[in-house]
Amino acid sequence: MNENGDRASSAVIANLRSRLADAEGALRAINAGEVDTLVVKCKNGLRVFTLESDEHAYRVLIESMNEGALTLTSKGVILYANGCFARLVNCPLEQVLGSSIHRFLKTGDQKSLRSQLSNSMLSGSKFRAFLRSGSESHRPVHFSIRPLKKVSAEIAAFGIVVTDLTEVQSLEERLRSLANRVVQAQECERNRLSIELHDNITQLLCAVVARSHGLASILAEQDARAQVEAIALREMLGSVAGEVERISRHLRPGVLHELGLIAVIRETIAIFSRSTGTPIRLVGERLSVELQAETELAMYRILQEAVKNVEKHACARNVLVRIRQLKSHIVLQITDDGVGFNAARRDAGYLGRDRLGLLGMHERATSVGGVLVITSARGAGTTIKASMPVRIPTTSALTRNGRSANLAG
Repeated sequence: MNENGDRASSAVIANLRSRLADAEGALRAINAGEVDTLVVKCKNGLRVFTLESDEHAYRVLIESMNEGALTLTSKGVILYANGCFARLVNCPLEQVLGSSIHRFLKTGDQKSLRSQLSNSMLSGSKFRAFLRSGSESHRPVHFSIRPLKKVSAEIAAFGIVVTDLTEVQSLEERLRSLANRVVQAQECERNRLSIELHDNITQLLCAVVARSHGLASILAEQDARAQVEAIALREMLGSVAGEVERISRHLRPGVLHELGLIAVIRETIAIFSRSTGTPIRLVGERLSVELQAETELAMYRILQEAVKNVEKHACARNVLVRIRQLKSHIVLQITDDGVGFNAARRDAGYLGRDRLGLLGMHERATSVGGVLVITSARGAGTTIKASMPVRIPTTSALTRNGRSANLAG
């Protein structure tokens, strides 16, 4: 073949390769759902083929939604992702497709997702996690997982909706901060009332009791009947003074600062047992760590609310208060054998009309970085468990807690 023939053959081959590349590109676009209409040149002119299927509207919806959408294999390989998910992980969509979902999750969340996928084979599941968004930042998200029909005999696919919780988390933090400020305001007001009661009302009542004692002595020489009334009045005033002093101590437990948490726990359960006749037992171990004043106060308020709920609602025959020290936490647990309640529904019969008792305990715990867990069921009693962080032990802490931590068995 001469030189001109070689050139002609090369041009033909190049043209065929170009047309083949165009055809392959068109097929890939069609398979990917990127082409809605195809125009073909026929003998009778141009012909238009519409490629929209029944799934087209759903594809448009998924691509335009403000939540991430994924389909995964059972091993976590991303078969499909919409543009929103790519933006959530701050990664080009072409690098997301075909990769593992685990590359976008923290180590702990990777284990959680494997467990959730395993548990979602029949009914689906939901959980919170953190997505890696860029090199360092993590974005809080909510995964809603549903099983899809099997892609093949070996591979099961899952559909996942990923909701960005950044704004929700910000709102939760603001609400938590507000709740903490409310708790602090309550304590300030309680301190003010306690001081007013102790320094003014209690002293006035004591003065009246003293005057009534003198009056009873004078009346003894004149009218025996009047003396009896004066003595009864004196005793009544004494009871009122004692009740005001008790309220003052509950509003502002000064013994917390002097003797520590254990002494206040002992006093609280002793008062509860005397007033209700319900046996209450304290068990635990010697504390060797220093508790911050805020932590001690939070635990005391949680105990107060717990025993108040037992007295009002539980109808318990026995109550157990347990306190123990872990490496970095102190755990306070209050258990009763009363009627219990549906913890998931927060029954009004247990919480009272305002339903703020347990919510207040939760806020007390979270305000100092702790966690409160409530376990209950109707007829099975209730357990309230508060876990609070502690500081490194100091000599003063050992001395104070050692003096107050001789717990009853």
